[in-house]
Amino acid sequence: MAIPVRLEKTALKIIDTVYRFPSYPLPDPAVARSCKIISHRGEYDNRQVLENTLDAFDTVTAAGIWGIEFDVRWTRDAKPVVIHDGNMRRLFKSDIDLHRIRLSELHASHAQIPSLETVIGRYGGRVHLMIEIKATRHPEPHIQNQILGTVLAGLQPEKDYHLISLDPAVFSAFDFLPSSALLPIAQLDVAGCSRLARQNNYGGILGHYALVSDQRIQKHRAVGQRVGTGFINSLNCLFREMNRKVEWVFSDRALALQSALEGRLSSAGADHPVKT
Repeated sequence: MAIPVRLEKTALKIIDTVYRFPSYPLPDPAVARSCKIISHRGEYDNRQVLENTLDAFDTVTAAGIWGIEFDVRWTRDAKPVVIHDGNMRRLFKSDIDLHRIRLSELHASHAQIPSLETVIGRYGGRVHLMIEIKATRHPEPHIQNQILGTVLAGLQPEKDYHLISLDPAVFSAFDFLPSSALLPIAQLDVAGCSRLARQNNYGGILGHYALVSDQRIQKHRAVGQRVGTGFINSLNCLFREMNRKVEWVFSDRALALQSALEGRLSSAGADHPVKT
């Protein structure tokens, strides 16, 4: 059963507050300098700058953030575009459903929504791309496979990008990349997602930092898989995740988090910048 959005946001705020209080030590400088911070939908306020737009991504890539996360959905004519929701209601106050509109029509009315091809051309090879594939039914999945494979053909899986999803069933449509470049996102059933990742030889799992236990991390490391957690929005929580040897850190405050980390490293005498 899906958790209501308002209840989920309230729960996450409470969890973040709880995890601000324990004091976690600054990790070994070598670990801290290699921290892979990923900006969740870019740097945005959804007023002047909208999430999942070029403006949101430009800000973080210019600042040297290691990676960006964004969402991919499909238009009526099977064109991949970068947007979180299946309709325009939340961000644009419009009742247009994405799967009912062609790419040309979408760009005519909502030019801020970039195509996946535009995003790949602008950032591919410069920053790591965590590409969240939203579950979208399509009568001919092989077309999605062909189009996505063509758009990503110039990039190297794992090195330049991963495909991630809340619904790992969508991975079955894509055969142009190794299973190690696929990362399922755990929701409440972390154990089930973890088991699925190990059975299918995925690259690892992603999940909320409060739900992914130390024992779970060790299980994946033992089989050569990696773990990423979100949403890390405080320096103290970042230290916790780095000390747990988490590979990727997803944040809604990536710029502030990286700046705070660099400041702490500088004051501690570790004069090398955070890895970008």
